[in-house]
Amino acid sequence: MNKKVLFIVLSTIITGSAFAQPSKFQGAFGQIGLGYESVDPSHASSTLSVNGRNIPVTTSANNANSFFGTASLGWYQDIAKGFLLGIGAEYSPVTGSKGKMSVSTVTRLPSQLYSTNDYTYQKKNSYNIFVSPAMTIGTDGLVYAKIGYTGAQATIYNSENLNFTGYSLGLGYKQFFSSGWYGFAEANYAGYGKKTVYANDPPGGTNISASGTNGLSNYNVLVGVGYKF
Repeated sequence: MNKKVLFIVLSTIITGSAFAQPSKFQGAFGQIGLGYESVDPSHASSTLSVNGRNIPVTTSANNANSFFGTASLGWYQDIAKGFLLGIGAEYSPVTGSKGKMSVSTVTRLPSQLYSTNDYTYQKKNSYNIFVSPAMTIGTDGLVYAKIGYTGAQATIYNSENLNFTGYSLGLGYKQFFSSGWYGFAEANYAGYGKKTVYANDPPGGTNISASGTNGLSNYNVLVGVGYKF
């Protein structure tokens, strides 16, 4: 075989073998993150009926800001040189701070034209199942996005426990600092669907029925440490 041809063949084989080497991030990983979360409730609609008469209702709520933490497990797989696709799941056992909600009704009673009731809401037990397209930066860095299905429990109106589900979006960066160990920072957003709470209070001679439809969203920023197995 011509030496030039042999050289080209060997170079192709060697180069192909180098390209076939997995990136440092390919494989299973586990990580924990700590940071800050802001929960933003939204109000879609409310109804109130007293003895068949509809009463105007207005609702307001404040953001709840608190400490936040997650534990995650997942896997990244090389799909092309410098590009990976990952899957993962994360869970947060941290119960957030209580936020305040106010529900005001307008009545035509002579002694009270306005009536306001104050309540609280609180998010807890959130989870996220995601896919994560990623791109390596050098040999030790990874920039990644997250697209997921997320859920959380929330206590609304002081005592109504509801299960919300929705979608999540995230963006982050990982950097190896030791064999197998890496640090990361990321920002995430979750948009949850709406839930409706119904209440009826027929005793006492007054027939009262009410409903409230509320949504929930939140964002968080995290820093943490992980290990690539």
